[in-house]
Amino acid sequence: MTNASMNIKNNGHRSLEPMIHIICWGLFFGFPLFFTQHDNGTIDWSDFLHHSVVPASLFTIFYINYLLLIPLALFKKHTGRFLLLNLVIICMAAMGLRYWHNIHMPPPNPHIFMPPQYIFYLRDITSMIFVAGLSVAIRMSLRWRETELARQEAVKSRTEAELRNLRNQLNPHFLLNTLNNIYALTAFDTEKAQQAIQELSRLLRYVLYDNQHTFVPLTKEVDFIRNYIELMRIRFSSQVKISTSFHIKPDSQSPIAPLLFISLIENAFKHGISPTEPSFIDIRITEKENSICCTIRNSNYPKNSTDKSGSGIGLEQVQKRLDLLYPGHYEWKKQVSGEGKEYTSSLTINIPQNQPDHDTEMRNHRR
Repeated sequence: MTNASMNIKNNGHRSLEPMIHIICWGLFFGFPLFFTQHDNGTIDWSDFLHHSVVPASLFTIFYINYLLLIPLALFKKHTGRFLLLNLVIICMAAMGLRYWHNIHMPPPNPHIFMPPQYIFYLRDITSMIFVAGLSVAIRMSLRWRETELARQEAVKSRTEAELRNLRNQLNPHFLLNTLNNIYALTAFDTEKAQQAIQELSRLLRYVLYDNQHTFVPLTKEVDFIRNYIELMRIRFSSQVKISTSFHIKPDSQSPIAPLLFISLIENAFKHGISPTEPSFIDIRITEKENSICCTIRNSNYPKNSTDKSGSGIGLEQVQKRLDLLYPGHYEWKKQVSGEGKEYTSSLTINIPQNQPDHDTEMRNHRR
């Protein structure tokens, strides 16, 4: 959720809040009309005003708490002061309400039993305490919602900062690995090295520009992977079998985090190629209705501790980015065959449904 969308949502709730108050209190103040309307449809307005004193006293208690006591005392941790002020105000309001009724009511009929006055005081005080508690509950729920929105925004900002940091690490890491490959070519085939530099320029355009988006269309990511694999083919001899299979929708716009699969592919080239033994790498990317699966099988030739061809941060970054971008929506399986000759890495991402931020990101990307 962006700051703009968050502000729009807050403004929408703020504009709706007064309307809810007006409707609820309008119904509450209109309730005495049922008791003051005559059979012919006319209304005894003096009697209506007399019955409206109770709603007016509750209205006053509610908004004294809602607008003054709760924000100025309760929210500032002055609970004792808040309770004391409420006790004084409610007692004064109850006494004023009883005084009003006593001077405006007709003399009591001696033949009709009337309950003692303290019963009416208890009734009025209980009603006012309930209304004060209701105002506290409403203000507390609104405050909790604002706090929760602020917390979510803080978490989102921290997540975006972590993702930016990971992307800033990933670009030099990817470039370093690719330059190492080109450097190896210059030692025995300068023509291939020149071709590799041209391929690298295409890759860098994607890394420098499209990688700045949180999500990119799957078709662009697959095109980048194809170009990267072609760059790697230049380096290796025919003894290395590289096969690919991309089953995705034509011009697929499914949102995917950029350079997410490339670290898996780099790992396959790093640990799946032997300079002396036959080697293979099989890369498959499949798109289904709501999921994208990248499966990589390769011959397994683990590097020893003295090998400095890579920094080893690629797979760690994949794990961190998955946890940040797809929490609970991915499955990553890694397996070495029983004889240790083959390594398989299979990453399945379930694209979350009803993700407005994804759609917004994709629209911004296509502009």
